[in-house]
Amino acid sequence: MNPVKALENHRQAVWLDFLARGFVAKGDLKRLIETDGVKGVTSNPSIFEKAIGSSDEYDGAIGQALKKGDRSVADLFEHLAVADIQHAADVLRPVYDHSHGGDGFVSLEVSPYLAMDTKGTIAEAERLWKDVHRKNLMVKVPATPEGLPAIEYLTGEGISINITLLFSQEVYRQVAEAYLKGLEKYVAKGGDPSHVASVASFFVSRIDTAVDKQLDEKIARANDPSEKERLAALKGKVAIANAKLAYQDYKRLFAGSRWDKLAAKGAKPQRLLWASTGTKNKDYSDVLYVEELIGPDTVNTVPPATLDAFRDHGKLRDSLEENVEDARRVLEELEKSGISLDAITEELVKDGVKLFADAADKLYGAVAHKRASSLGGGIDHQKLALGAGIEKAVEKSTEEWRASAKIRRLWHKDKSVWTGDDEDKWLGWLTSAASADVADYEDFAQRVKGQSFTDAVVLGMGGSSLGPEVLAQTFPHRSGFPRLHVLDSTDPAQVRAMEEYVDIAKTLFIVSSKSGGTTEPNVMKDYFFDRVAKAIGKDKAGHRFIAVTDPGSSLQKVAIKQGFARIFYGDPAIGGRYSVLSPFGLVPAAAAGIDVRSLLGHTLAMVRSCGADVPPQENPGVQLGLAMGIAGLEGRDKVTIFASPDVADFGAWAEQLIAESTGKDGKGLIPIEGETIGDAAVYGNDRFFIDLRTESESDAAHEAKLAALEAAGHPVVRIVMKSIDHIGQEFFRFEIATAVAGSILGINPFNQPDVEAAKIKTRELTAAFEKTGSLPAEEPVVSADGVDLFTDAQNAEDLRKAGANGDLNSWIKAHLSRSGRGDYVALLAYIERDGDTIDALQAMRLKLRDAKHLATCAEFGPRFLHSTGQAYKGGPDSGVFLQVTTDDSQDLPVPGQKASFGVIKAAQARGDFDVLTERGRRALRVHLKGDLSSGLAALDAAISAALN
Repeated sequence: MNPVKALENHRQAVWLDFLARGFVAKGDLKRLIETDGVKGVTSNPSIFEKAIGSSDEYDGAIGQALKKGDRSVADLFEHLAVADIQHAADVLRPVYDHSHGGDGFVSLEVSPYLAMDTKGTIAEAERLWKDVHRKNLMVKVPATPEGLPAIEYLTGEGISINITLLFSQEVYRQVAEAYLKGLEKYVAKGGDPSHVASVASFFVSRIDTAVDKQLDEKIARANDPSEKERLAALKGKVAIANAKLAYQDYKRLFAGSRWDKLAAKGAKPQRLLWASTGTKNKDYSDVLYVEELIGPDTVNTVPPATLDAFRDHGKLRDSLEENVEDARRVLEELEKSGISLDAITEELVKDGVKLFADAADKLYGAVAHKRASSLGGGIDHQKLALGAGIEKAVEKSTEEWRASAKIRRLWHKDKSVWTGDDEDKWLGWLTSAASADVADYEDFAQRVKGQSFTDAVVLGMGGSSLGPEVLAQTFPHRSGFPRLHVLDSTDPAQVRAMEEYVDIAKTLFIVSSKSGGTTEPNVMKDYFFDRVAKAIGKDKAGHRFIAVTDPGSSLQKVAIKQGFARIFYGDPAIGGRYSVLSPFGLVPAAAAGIDVRSLLGHTLAMVRSCGADVPPQENPGVQLGLAMGIAGLEGRDKVTIFASPDVADFGAWAEQLIAESTGKDGKGLIPIEGETIGDAAVYGNDRFFIDLRTESESDAAHEAKLAALEAAGHPVVRIVMKSIDHIGQEFFRFEIATAVAGSILGINPFNQPDVEAAKIKTRELTAAFEKTGSLPAEEPVVSADGVDLFTDAQNAEDLRKAGANGDLNSWIKAHLSRSGRGDYVALLAYIERDGDTIDALQAMRLKLRDAKHLATCAEFGPRFLHSTGQAYKGGPDSGVFLQVTTDDSQDLPVPGQKASFGVIKAAQARGDFDVLTERGRRALRVHLKGDLSSGLAALDAAISAALN
């Protein structure tokens, strides 16, 4: 009989601290049971990480599991772990049966992340007990203050518990008390305690490691040779002494009348299990913590190397009760030396929780990597080429996020991830895709199809319009469903163009506004409701309208009053710019016949990839967000987005998300959307590039320019989508990334303090119009042929000093001369947005970029007010703004109001400009008189002249 198996004669069970799928499947565990008398197996995250991450033996199982449907990383790991535990438990079942439930156990740990969460520990332990469904399972629960009540509760439910991370005699007594109370509760409600087992895993070697370190420090400082000798004599003795005294507590606790009553019912004592028995100090025997802790009714759980060593040269004796008084003296001497064992054991619990959490991070990282590899094209691919400096900073931040559990805290809605303001109230978007009522959207889609609508028009602004616009421009028209359009302007020509394009009598209007009080969707609704009423009758007009709004909004009340066909309610915990995967995006998608089930199914693959259980290193949304935020802090704050033709409109949505989320408190990222890619030489060192394309769109010339940007030292992120059906993945990736970037920048990414300022100005101006019939008079700083120029006194003074005089060219030249390195130039045009005007602004911005090597923006008002307007007013003071307004050739009245569309647009432009100048921004307004195309041509010529 070898020394390991001979431990049976000393009534000590040996459990193996190791588990792997192949180890069980190939019969290695069974052989150890037969040859060494191994009577149990323990597992932990570190063991599983080595098994899964360091080999390919789990790859097939992962692939098979994912073929049945995608899973979160935690679910995927649990699926693998439960199967392993079940197989090991089945192999050990004869031991369990032979010992009448005294041995033959396999231990599975609750998530280390729950070590400080009693309710979470209980819920997970109960679920694991149910899922494994083996009598010889022990669920591992840590001996933290939060774990103790969980131990009592779970024992009271008849669940066998392995208590882990136990170092202190005092805590051991609390653990034993929790077990006894649990048994008493179980018996009181009629439970049979004979099938309930427990072990208290008392950690050993870690104590000596910590104590020896402090002893060495004291020895080094001691001057008296006898003191050095006394201290040295304690090395390697404390852990064993601590364990021996704990065993004396065990004998006392599981004896006497209280225990006799439980034993009479068939209860089993909670055995002490010696854990962490691999020797860490090479000066000590490699079987020290086995040889010195042999005693009846105990368990020693050993790693494979220690098992092999003891089999080879272990010596047997009943050592656990030898020299108990000497053990007491060792601890007394330790206390006299000024070293607190209580302080050490308390710290070891904290360290143990951290080490187990670190191991879990590695484990989940390994599973996440395997999942991504197995899914392949199911998850859009992201590649970051950041350059050495930013890459190193991202690596450092990645580790900081991992160590401080920030991604888990983000998912748990912990506002301290950001500024501690009200961020926790705005995180409903995290679960909006998973919680969507797909069946309702599908039913709605079929109802829309049955109405034979030719068109569907979203009337909204910002988040209510930009997401649906991406969907409308990305997905082709589906036969039988209406064509989807978006109207997000108060420009009379744009409103009229939409009216002329659609068949009013056969159009579905989707009025989209979270608050219900936003000016633009309300006046657009009033206008088109009036038109529909005239076309089909006032009593039927409401049947052509759908409302998407938050519960209790003013729009809800109007929709009920006017008999809208349906009201879809948004989640008040989701801000507008994060709402595309909520009813604000999904209702228009369903109306257009887009397959919402498929859209969300693909989206959820990215949600899982960015989940709380995916460590930052393997988390694509977190990696992008860290890179964006750190690049911004290092001066590369112009996030330049290139989107291929299939997904060309995505940049406009991302632009709002990034600008409105991060541009505040004088900080922020300035998104640059719509700039076609140029040669590396035209870009300054303030750029951060993101390239988004579908797999099928191969463009060698474009890729060559990206490679040139990367070679020039610019950070470049490449994202390749499997197809347009994956657009939802990118919505979610960018939402997570923007939230993370906000944390790095130290701002609240869910408020928009400077958007309201322009709204207030607009309301004041329109109220003045309603009262007097005209907007307040304003005086141009210069009135020239075909153009009036406006700005505030300070800007006017600065521009005149820079050479501005009586003509447009001089003012434009003076204005542009104020832009320098790190700045951006924004063209803000309150004019009709159509193909010609878009092309005109694009030509101007690219001319500016190429000549001055500055980032440029080309925006149309009022839609940008609900998008980049926040960053322009509240972000870094690096913008040079050129606002463009014009007289409307033909205005449109708003039913029930004095103010027309043209008046409202003019008020919005003036309100926007006033806030810019009040914030000290470099701003000039050019008002074009007469023909718009001629005016734009004159402006273009003035810009060209200024750049020559």
